[in-house]
Amino acid sequence: MITLFLPFYSSEDILAKAPPTEGIKYAGSKLRLLPYILQLVKKVRPRTILDGFSGTTRVSQALAQCGYQVIANDSSVWSETFGKCYLLNPYPPEHYQPLIEHLNALPGQDGWFTEHYGGDANGGCSVSMDGLKKPWQKHNTRKLDAIRAEIDRLDLSDVERAVLLTSLILALDEVDNTLGHFASYLHDWSPRSYRQLHLWVPRLIPKKQNHAVYRRDVFDLLPDVDVDLAYLDPPYGSNNEKMPPSRIRYAAYYHLWTTVCLNDQPLLFGKAKRRVDTSDRIANSVFEEFRKNEKGRFVAVEAIERLLHEVRAGYILLSYSSGGRATASELYEVITGVGNIVALREVDYRKNVMSSMRWTHEWIREAEKPNREFLFLIEKR
Repeated sequence: MITLFLPFYSSEDILAKAPPTEGIKYAGSKLRLLPYILQLVKKVRPRTILDGFSGTTRVSQALAQCGYQVIANDSSVWSETFGKCYLLNPYPPEHYQPLIEHLNALPGQDGWFTEHYGGDANGGCSVSMDGLKKPWQKHNTRKLDAIRAEIDRLDLSDVERAVLLTSLILALDEVDNTLGHFASYLHDWSPRSYRQLHLWVPRLIPKKQNHAVYRRDVFDLLPDVDVDLAYLDPPYGSNNEKMPPSRIRYAAYYHLWTTVCLNDQPLLFGKAKRRVDTSDRIANSVFEEFRKNEKGRFVAVEAIERLLHEVRAGYILLSYSSGGRATASELYEVITGVGNIVALREVDYRKNVMSSMRWTHEWIREAEKPNREFLFLIEKR
């Protein structure tokens, strides 16, 4: 095993402040990692950065505010909506205030969202007459039905529409009855679910660069993008052999945000009333795959290897979770097959510490422990 000694950050570097960002409750959120992501990015002084799996776009938002030209990509329609709101908007906040006030003033109405996702207070229990738990109380789904219909009626540009939909999603996230995802709902109504849905103008970013936003499979996008640095945070299939794949797929976790954006009244299934197109048979990401191929190698590990090989960037900043399918030794083999490790950083969420690492057998053992996130800065050959 190669031993690679990497320099430590100073305490000043570790405490660097990231610019403010907005987002929903998200299993893959990098909010706490932002200061360290930005410090590693600064080491190589890029001008153009690809955020290949942008999710709620918190990383893209921070990079844009730091002056980098950002290309944000994600396969989800709600991430594309967030990206257009924060990266492509040319208008000041005052442009949207009358629109937001108009939407907030609409009287509630019974509609598709209330029929499927709205519940009565029921003395504190979220189980409705159909025997299912609900993600929102009816006073908020009625507002959702009215606002969502009005957004479709208004004469809006693509970006204006994205800003209003982002505002709606952020507001819905503040009054939900979940643990942060829509694969299941709480039995007893959460305190926040009693609050009234109220929209606000998102924290818009002044447009200083010609950013780009895509909703494509990352492997289809890579041949068309050439950047100085690629930030890659692929979804990770769980390394828990007993965990069903449906519990870790992002399409299942955030299906309702897709429906809010599309307003397409899809076919539903299951107790959580998921979109049929988020079933495991249809919405399967190769990075979330928990099986091995005919060679006995995890499909998810081979996907990461292909990703690192095909991305056209001088540098790669890779996020890896110790809860992912790839083991530390497998990840080491994949990374060193494409480039040299410039820096490696670890976050232990349980201990709330950040440290530099050296690559040894000790690191391999540490990386298998839970609640750790690793950042690899790689110089591609």
